[in-house]
Amino acid sequence: MLRRWIFCFTLLLPAFVFAQFPNILIGTSNTPNEPCIALDPKQPHRILAAANINNYYISDDTGYTWTEHQLFSPYGVWGDPVLIADTAGNFYFFHLSNPPSGNWIDRIVCQKTVGADTTWTAGTFFGLNGTKAQDKEWATINRTNNHVYVTWTQFDVYGSALPTDSSVIFFTSSADGGDTWSNPLRINTIAGDCLDDDNTVEGAVPTVGANGEIYVAWAGPQGILFDRSLDGGATWLNDDIPVTTIQGGWNFQIPGISRCNGLPVIACDTSTSAFRGTIYINWSDQRNGTDDTDVWLVKSTDGGNTWSNPARVNDDSSGRQQFFTWMTIDQSNGYLYFVFYDRRNHADNATDVYCAVSKDGGNTFKNIKISESPFVPDNAIFFGDYTNIAAHNGIIRPIWTRLHNGELSIWTAIVSENDSATSANTISVQSPVFELNQNYPNPAGDETFISFKLHQRAKISLAVYNALGEKVITAVDEEWYDYGKHILSLDTKILTESGVYYYELSVDAKVKTRRMLVMQK
Repeated sequence: MLRRWIFCFTLLLPAFVFAQFPNILIGTSNTPNEPCIALDPKQPHRILAAANINNYYISDDTGYTWTEHQLFSPYGVWGDPVLIADTAGNFYFFHLSNPPSGNWIDRIVCQKTVGADTTWTAGTFFGLNGTKAQDKEWATINRTNNHVYVTWTQFDVYGSALPTDSSVIFFTSSADGGDTWSNPLRINTIAGDCLDDDNTVEGAVPTVGANGEIYVAWAGPQGILFDRSLDGGATWLNDDIPVTTIQGGWNFQIPGISRCNGLPVIACDTSTSAFRGTIYINWSDQRNGTDDTDVWLVKSTDGGNTWSNPARVNDDSSGRQQFFTWMTIDQSNGYLYFVFYDRRNHADNATDVYCAVSKDGGNTFKNIKISESPFVPDNAIFFGDYTNIAAHNGIIRPIWTRLHNGELSIWTAIVSENDSATSANTISVQSPVFELNQNYPNPAGDETFISFKLHQRAKISLAVYNALGEKVITAVDEEWYDYGKHILSLDTKILTESGVYYYELSVDAKVKTRRMLVMQK
């Protein structure tokens, strides 16, 4: 009665154990760490990820399947991967350099894909300043005009203990999609040392405000500091506004981790929520002891002039380690999402991955374990310096490094916003997005075709009902179908009466129905 046709470009997904949050292996090649992830806001099923030292990954099905690749540039690729996407669907990949002629990390490189093309340009660069080292960059997009903003640390001499050598924070921008860059500006007042430690100014992250302001936060010997520009980066306050202390310093030890930092992450709500314009800064520190690292959040509602007291994001009471946090905002609703490593469930170095969400402007937080199984890292293997998370229109994709039995791998989890949740702070497994088309031909004769498209792997049912609501055909009964477009051939000869019928497609309890006419000769 039923023949299944599957288009040749349907993607076949590997078999995974679907726990509460499906964990997806992204890549294992080339000892990856320091992952980054970005969604295409124009086509959110397109997601790119990256990891040290020159790995990148492409998904066209919201993160269920990935292909692994390596990035190359004439200026060399030396890690610290940063991915962002603009509103036109272009992706930007920032990284450190290792040029064949020049000096190690002597500039920051930007490579780009254009539209649906996933071929990277050779790249442009900025920050070249003799032999000085350019390190730890981050970037953001002004989504009103697609201008690109980047901040980073310049070391006079990386690792130098000389008091005459210092570290400073620089800023640049591009108004033409990364083709050219403005002259770098130093935006901090108080310099740091060059030891890549607590007294180094480092971890500068930019974000864009609700009215186009540029906000930047970084860490240094004075704790977390803040600066802002109200004219697109041409001029800066240059007053290093103090935000909060980082008790114990931003560089600290976590058992089993080769090195760890609590460097800040900044984001601003540009949505239409009640918290529009609020600036948030997220970090971790050991103010509660070296065996009790915690994740923190402060916020400002007056453009960064004043800041709230720190609020703890992790909601455990076990006195265990939470570290390597990252934060983002879903600008469709103003919800805050966090990802971090967590040992609340273990008395040793076994490590889980948690997400947290706040839907009330950072006043309360809900924590959810998203990793399916713990891992036990080895401090003899470099673990990387950060995690990352992206969120857009209810699609939440955290990304993290897993180090277990000496092997490094990059993972994500399939998480989405559940608008029907009764709890104010609940996130859930993503409900599949699907499209159901009108059958053809319609009216149907002896046979008709029903087509639908799944945006992720899902369990489906398809049935036909008569005008009285009685099921007359069970075409598919709770079968797994893969991502992609499917066409089913339905034998309607068994429908002996002409008239109006309805076919119903159920995808993980979400239902769509279409009206079908049957004409029997």
